[in-house]
Amino acid sequence: MTNIILCGGNGTRLWPISRTLMPKQFVKLFDDKSLFQLTVQRNKHTCKQQFIVSNAQQYFLSLDQLEELQIKTDKFLLEPLGRDTAPAIALACFALKEDEIVLVSPSDHLIKDENAYTEALQTAKELAQEENLVTFGIQPTFPETGFGYIEADGFHVRAFHEKPDLKTAKSYLDAGNFYWNSGMFCFKAGVFLKELQKYSPQIYEASKIAYENANTKADMIRIQHEHMVAIPKESIDYAVMEKSDRVKVVSADIGWSDLGSFDALAQEFAVDHNGNTCNENLIAINSTNNFVYPSERLISLVNIDELIVVDTPDALLISKKGDSQKIKSIVKELQGRESTLHNIHQTAHRPWGTYTILEESKGYKIKRLVVKPGKRLSLQKHLHRSEHWVVISGTATVTIGNTTQTLKANESTYIKIGELHRLENKSKTDVVLIETQVGDYTGEDDIIRVEDDFQRC
Repeated sequence: MTNIILCGGNGTRLWPISRTLMPKQFVKLFDDKSLFQLTVQRNKHTCKQQFIVSNAQQYFLSLDQLEELQIKTDKFLLEPLGRDTAPAIALACFALKEDEIVLVSPSDHLIKDENAYTEALQTAKELAQEENLVTFGIQPTFPETGFGYIEADGFHVRAFHEKPDLKTAKSYLDAGNFYWNSGMFCFKAGVFLKELQKYSPQIYEASKIAYENANTKADMIRIQHEHMVAIPKESIDYAVMEKSDRVKVVSADIGWSDLGSFDALAQEFAVDHNGNTCNENLIAINSTNNFVYPSERLISLVNIDELIVVDTPDALLISKKGDSQKIKSIVKELQGRESTLHNIHQTAHRPWGTYTILEESKGYKIKRLVVKPGKRLSLQKHLHRSEHWVVISGTATVTIGNTTQTLKANESTYIKIGELHRLENKSKTDVVLIETQVGDYTGEDDIIRVEDDFQRC
């Protein structure tokens, strides 16, 4: 099989640890591995190749995390913006042979019983070989109101059901033939495209045009913005699965969670005898059943019960347990305020390394930059700020205008407003430097790129 890994989605219900430029699938939540990395590892032995569908901004996050696993993926498809799962899957399927069996797996799910998972995949593959569209139904363990349900009779799907209220969810659980809709699928690429053409012809045609006009290399397909925008936005469930008569379901008791809320995430962390998260930076006095996400600073609780506390360097979240589905409303509020806190962490990942904002106020910003070996920033200039660079460690190659110089630890340079410049690391160790920006505007969009190794011009 070919594993199509969907890397879209911003994970807004896990803010502030999940943000647009570092969504939950790339956050290292378990044993210093991300959900994306766990997905790749889980499927690499079952699938002959992995085909990653990603937002263009997250491409280098994927590359970095694959490199950490020492795994080289076979193919990438980069979307300039998301149009939901039906177009994403269609675009990938256009790049495959019609009889190729694909396993579509989201990159942000946790699966703990890998033996049961492998058995479910084998059953799904056999059904897919018979020209079926196969979905995976998760055996429910409680009356969840945040998931859609699949009503089944053996492998036959009777109906798809929207997210229910609590009373209806309890009736589904009692009935025994209702499953959580996992968002994982298995089918032949050609069969899916034929069903998409039959039931959602607009999506099919627009996706076909977008694929045929894509910028294609041996291992990368980059969809053009104008063609992506023209594709109707729709999920695979609405576009195909709820309409087709070829749909089958495989019951899967695989220790699955979509980690779609902090309430779900809390279930995956060890707790002490009072039900509080085991955390060396937590002191809990007369407090029970609190989820405290690991923090670098001390968190103290006194007479507090049933709370979610998530601490990050630039944002603190406190919520009652059971209400964490409402956190996405905070993200909408931040967007309305034109804040960047929903979009990026204090430490931001870039194709060349990372930067951390140390201090920011009107007229200046101070950053810590780490440039990885063999990488360089774009050749760029700024219209509203000057920059001072001080090297902390490593050897930096700095180009300013027509002059190139080498800077070592405790050496510095100055870049005037409007001056073309570039920072490069030609050594075998990280370059770490402090950047001080001074000007009337220090936003991240004050960058004019003239040349870039990462095609961001």
